[in-house]
Formats: sequence, structure tokens, C-alpha cells
Amino acid sequence: MTLKRTHTCGELTRKETGKEVVLNGWVDTRRDLGGVIFIDLRDRYGLTQVVFSPQDDEAAHTAADQLRSEFVIGVKGIVTDRDEENINPNVKTGDIEVRVKELTIYSKSETPPFEISDEVKTNEDLRLKYRYLDLRRPKMQHNMLLRSAIYQHTRNYFYGKQFAEIETPFLMRSTPEGARDYLVPSRVNPGKFYALPQSPQTYKQILMVSGMDRYFQIVKCFRDEDLRADRQPEFTQIDVEMSFVDEEGIYEVTEGLMQTILKETIGVSVDLPFPRMTYQDAIKTYGSDKPDTRFDMKFVDFSEIVAGSEFRVFSKTVEDGGAVIGFVVPEKGSLGRGVMDRLTKRAQDELGAGGLIYIKNNEDEVYSSVSKFVSEETTAEMVKKSNASKGDLILILAGAADTVYQQLGDLRLMVAKEYDMIDTSKNHLLWVTDFPLLEYDPEDGRYYAMHHPFTSPKQEDMDLLESDPGNVRARAYDLVMNGSEIGGGSIRIHDSDIQSHMFKALGISKEEAEKKFGFLLEAFRFGAPPHGGIALGLDRVAMLLTGAKSLREVIAFPKNQRAISLMDNCPNDVDTDQLEELHIKLAPGAGQKNA
Repeated sequence: MTLKRTHTCGELTRKETGKEVVLNGWVDTRRDLGGVIFIDLRDRYGLTQVVFSPQDDEAAHTAADQLRSEFVIGVKGIVTDRDEENINPNVKTGDIEVRVKELTIYSKSETPPFEISDEVKTNEDLRLKYRYLDLRRPKMQHNMLLRSAIYQHTRNYFYGKQFAEIETPFLMRSTPEGARDYLVPSRVNPGKFYALPQSPQTYKQILMVSGMDRYFQIVKCFRDEDLRADRQPEFTQIDVEMSFVDEEGIYEVTEGLMQTILKETIGVSVDLPFPRMTYQDAIKTYGSDKPDTRFDMKFVDFSEIVAGSEFRVFSKTVEDGGAVIGFVVPEKGSLGRGVMDRLTKRAQDELGAGGLIYIKNNEDEVYSSVSKFVSEETTAEMVKKSNASKGDLILILAGAADTVYQQLGDLRLMVAKEYDMIDTSKNHLLWVTDFPLLEYDPEDGRYYAMHHPFTSPKQEDMDLLESDPGNVRARAYDLVMNGSEIGGGSIRIHDSDIQSHMFKALGISKEEAEKKFGFLLEAFRFGAPPHGGIALGLDRVAMLLTGAKSLREVIAFPKNQRAISLMDNCPNDVDTDQLEELHIKLAPGAGQKNA
């Protein structure tokens, strides 16, 4: 018989003293002290200490002797104040305990493969195999509940602004660009395939053509790509599209959403509007299009100062169109030779840098690691331009412009993490704007869309589409939070003439365009409004707000870094007759059950 719960394990206080209550939950810990058994009973709401004593109920006390960790039980008893010396100030229910009069054991548990505790040290694969146990940990339940709150406040926010929540298909046509699609064979259409959507991009644009005006969706997306800590093969995004809108309208709506989410989930207020930075400025200031602005260490360009240097690493780099750049590390001028040698090796091995040059701007001397080749006057000029204070360290890289900025950006983050220079109590959000519309692939000898082929060029750059496509800026924007890209979007092309110029720049013929995008282009022929949108990575937002190190910590049932779900052993083999129904034959050597 199930005891009907009157309270959760996280809500009883002295206000309920003397009341009869019923609690249900899991046995967290068990202590037997001289014939009296103490159990910490746990549910997702918290812990309550329950006491089994023969003086309260002989039968309940006898039954409690068999209780072990993770047994699922129900108890009925009286709320009693704890003695002063036994009060636990670390939990909300620490002032009271429940003296049990009745015990029901719903199910027993084998010894878990790891402790159900936030301090668990077991490896991640074991936790993923027993994910249902891992999700019992308070930290994981907090992550899931915060994620749930993001859903709730997102929906409330958009409903309040007249957005329609509309579902789009999971079975769609394969997209021609981007990451690899997950393909789904069609049984009733032999030899043809659906694709799982990497994004509802085309559908949400169709919705704008349909006159829906304002759309949002919290939607699953799928990409078959190599995994990292912040990637999963299936992920969730907050998808948004609006008609008759420009960049300012997108910024305003998105900033309001993020302000609401941060305030309602973690109680943090952020000022509006968010700062903005162009793509070029982000690269040349921080070496990244998703800069972490919670700490300083901005780049300084020394190229002009060292262009005539006798040190060929400097002068030849500048002569070849490269850059000599660096940044100041505050108060690290005292780092020893061994530390600097290790940092240099890391820069070479992990970042691919040719070498690391440094200047120590100390009180007693200004020391340069290339003082044999660079004059004191040049070194002094570099120190002056960097605005380094006494005791600071200047780190410098030289190389081709398209790589040295990225390498220095990675070095900046490496040093900041190594010396704990990032204020993790801060939440910095900013827009990165004016991305290049196209990027050139030298292997294929053609341009590709940096976002997608329907991203609108800036009006003032339109003439460059044919003459200088690499310098055309897009009406595209990313939202960055604490050094992570959490969203991106653009104003779309709705004019058929501009779309034709875009396809021409991408080397896409009229026939190819019709084959790949025919349904969308046809829809545009029947009156398409100006429109634009954004997609926010809900998983990544949740990861940042919880302080998790991986997306796997904020997704209930994630895949591991090999794209495998260890709990249910997925993906797995299927029977031969299932393959035959789908008209699929495996390549030689592919393992298959019953093949």
C-alpha cells in the first residue's frame, strides 16, 4: 500500500512540530545508534531525518533494521523538534525530525555502483551507464530543474510578446551545406531518405511567408559531427523568427529574453542593451569571435614598431603581411625561466605557435627573451605601447595574420585559466556583429556561406558581391556569454534579385538552386516579408548558468564523446529483416546481428 504523501523531504520546519506527516523517498544514509535507527530520507526537494525507535513503534523499528542505501520507502510519523546539539544548520529541515510510527518498503535496492553524492569521484562513462542513479544526485537534479525553469520562462516571455509556438517536422529533406545530416530511410519510398533537421531554418522562413509574423519553438536539432564537451549529436535550441524586423528588433527581443532567464533562474540582473563588437574588432582585440570579456588582456599590435627590426622573425613577418601582436599579463613579470619555458612549449604543442616571445617589465630591469636580436630602444617602445605597468609580463606571437590572432586568443585564455584571472561570478553578454558573408575554401576553390545562403549582405556592401565577395559583410550576429557563443542569427534575403547574386557568388547555378532550395524559392515568389531571426543554444545557456563543465551535465540522457548512449546501448544492431524492409544492404565487414 502506498502511503499518501503530505509533505516533501525538503519542506518540514518547526511550524509542523506535533503534526502527523507522511513522507516518501529514497534512503540516503542510515545510522544505528544504540538501538535507535536514523535515516536521512531524500527526494528531489531535500533531506529529512526520520527516526525509528522501539518506543515509538516496535514493528516499524524492526522493519527498519533491513533498510539500506537507495531503498524506496514511505513513513508516517510525528514531527518533533531536535535537541539543540543535534540541529543541522546545513539543511532547511535541520531543526526537526520525524518519529516514525509506520513504515512501508516500496522496493529494495542492490548496492549502487557508485555513491549517490555530489562528491562522487567515479568516471563519467560509469555515471552515464547508470544515468538514472546519477540523476538522483542533488547537483544533477538542480541542473535539470534549472533547465526546466529556462523552458518555463522562455515560453512565458514569448507568449507575452505575441509569438506563436509552432512545431516543425523532424523528418525533412537533407540540407546541402553545414554538418553531416542524420539520414532516415523511407520504407514506403524505397531508396529515398529523410534527414533529421540540423535547424528548422527553412521552415521558420516559410512560416514568415505564411504570415505568422512572430514564431518561436524550443526544438531538438541534430548534427552528425565530432563531439566535444560543448557539443552533442542532438541538442536543443530556442528558435525565433520575426517579420518586418531589422537587427535592432532582434537585439531587443533577445536581450529581454536573456535578462528574464538570468533574473528568474539564478537571480542575476544584467543591464541592457548588451555591448556590441564587430567581428573584425573581436578578432583583432581578443583573437576570437566569441571573446571572454570577464577579464582584460586586450591585444596590442607591435607590427609597425618592429617592421624595421634586425630580428628577422619580426621584420620578415611584417614584410610578408603578417602581424606581431601581444598582450599584457598583469603582475606576472616575476615568473621564472622554467615557467616561461613550459608556457612556450605549451604554446608550440597545443596552439601550433612557432615560438613565444616575452618581455618582463620589472622594477629592476626590462628583460626581453629576444634581447640579443632586438634593441633596447625597440623593446622600450613596445613596453610603452602596451601600457604595461611595472611587474607586468608581455607575451608576443608573430605569424600570418589569419592564424596568429587565433593562436594568441587561445594563449590569452590558457594564461587566464592557469592563473585564475577569470571572475566567474560575473556574467558578460555581448553581440558580435558584421561577420563576413562568405569564406573562401582554397581546396575547393570556391566561396561558402559563413552562416547559410539566405543570410542578407549589408546594403552598403552589395556592390562587392561580384567584385570582392570576401569583403562583403553579412547582416549576421552572434550572442556571446562568458566566452561561449550561445546564439546566432541574421536578417534573411527576401528579394529574388539579391538571392540570385548570392547564389552566383557561391557558385550555385540556377538549376542547382532549384534542386536544393526549390520549395523555399518558390514560396518567395508569392510575397515574402522582410524577416530575420536567431537561434539560442538552450543546452549551452543551461551549462553556463549552472557552472557545469560539459553539456552532458545539463542534458538528462546525453551521448558520450563517441556519440553512444551507454545506458541503453544506443546505437545498436537491427535485424536483417528490418534492413530488407528498408532496402538497405550493409557494406562488407559491417557487423550486424543475425546478418
